Amino acid sequence: MSELKNGNLGPLSLDGRVAVITGASSGIGAASAQRLAELGARIVIGYNSGRDRAEALAAALPGSGHMPLHLPLTDTAAIRAAAAEVDARYGRADVLVNSAGTTRAVPHGDLEAMDDATFDSILITNVRGPFAVIRSFVPLLRRSGDAVVVNISSLAAMTGLGSSVAYCASKAGLDTMAMSLARVLGPEIRIIGISPAGVDTDFVPGRSREAVLRQASLSPLKTVCQADDVAIAVAAAVTHLRLTTGTTLLVDGGRHL
Repeated sequence: MSELKNGNLGPLSLDGRVAVITGASSGIGAASAQRLAELGARIVIGYNSGRDRAEALAAALPGSGHMPLHLPLTDTAAIRAAAAEVDARYGRADVLVNSAGTTRAVPHGDLEAMDDATFDSILITNVRGPFAVIRSFVPLLRRSGDAVVVNISSLAAMTGLGSSVAYCASKAGLDTMAMSLARVLGPEIRIIGISPAGVDTDFVPGRSREAVLRQASLSPLKTVCQADDVAIAVAAAVTHLRLTTGTTLLVDGGRHL
């Protein structure tokens, strides 16, 4: 029993801590970078192709010590190199936000339109990618001693309704993977999923804003979710949900009801 920690942990201070965010050059990732920087964290702005956006965000964030970093989810060697660069510059990582992802709008009933290449691309990016990032950053997160991984999931994992069958499956896989990892990465690392419904971004290619508005109109709270609404939930998970791990929290305006 000597390894047990006392409770009454209180909020986690992010002053001087390092937060690594994949997909941070736009959307939920960029909004999360803003919120965590405001709380005192130094932000590693992971990007795939949005280098210019990442550099501009690094310059605009409050505080100092922020760094844009190429962090493509489909390239394990590049992910490991990114972790080594974070180690060399900061010597630590305290927060990891897996925000990067991909999808393609394919009608669920059109099975032939969901070709193997598209299916594989979605699962590799949305499931294997976050796993590879977690695997590469675990030594740095363990070094923190009190670290957290936040996965950006989706209500689609629960309802099976979303941009495509493969996308729904990928987010369900992400949530289940988080449960498995939470068991083995504690007590130094907790893992929390944040699961929005439709967010008012351009994440889904070809999705109109009217479609997002329609989704919001069907929810009890009748509020159009913005990227910052999800980012606030990310910040709360990091700083306040100190005894939460292996679970996914809905930020969907009650759309699941």
